Amino acid sequence: MSLKIGDIIPNFSAKDNHGDVFESKSVVGRKPLVIYFYPKDNTPGCTTEACGFRDQYEDFKDLGVEVIGISSDSAKSHKKFAKKYELPFILLSDKSKDIRKLFGVRDHLFGLIPGRVTYIVDKNGVIVMVFDSMNASKHIEKALETLTEFVS
Repeated sequence: MSLKIGDIIPNFSAKDNHGDVFESKSVVGRKPLVIYFYPKDNTPGCTTEACGFRDQYEDFKDLGVEVIGISSDSAKSHKKFAKKYELPFILLSDKSKDIRKLFGVRDHLFGLIPGRVTYIVDKNGVIVMVFDSMNASKHIEKALETLTEFVS
C-alpha cells in the first residue's frame, strides 16, 4: 500500500552520507520536507535528479524546506556521490529497502529498477504531493511548484 496525499509519513531512521543515524522525527514538526526516492547513485538519471536538487537547493532553503534523498546504496557510496557532485542535502542509505516499503514505493520495469518517487511533506508530517515518474528532471520542478503554493 503506497502512502498518498493526506497520509502522515511514518517514523524511520537510516544512516546518512556522513555515517550518522538520521531520525525522521528530528525534522517532522519543524519544517516541510522533500523526500525523494531514487534508484542508484552515479547513474545518469539519478545524477541529473540529484544535481537538479543541488542547483535549486537555495530555493528550497528559502522556503524553509529540507531535501532528503533515499536509495538502497550504502552510506559510503552516498558519501562519495555527495562529495563528487557537491550535494548539500542529506542522502539516506536504505539497504534493506525498509523505508521504501514503509512508503510503498514500487519498482519499475518488471521489478528490475527501484522506483523514483518524490514526496512533499508539510511541517506536520502530512503528505501534500506525491510525484511518481521515472523522468528524473521533472521532480525538482514539480516539488518547487507544489512548495511555492503551500508554503507562500
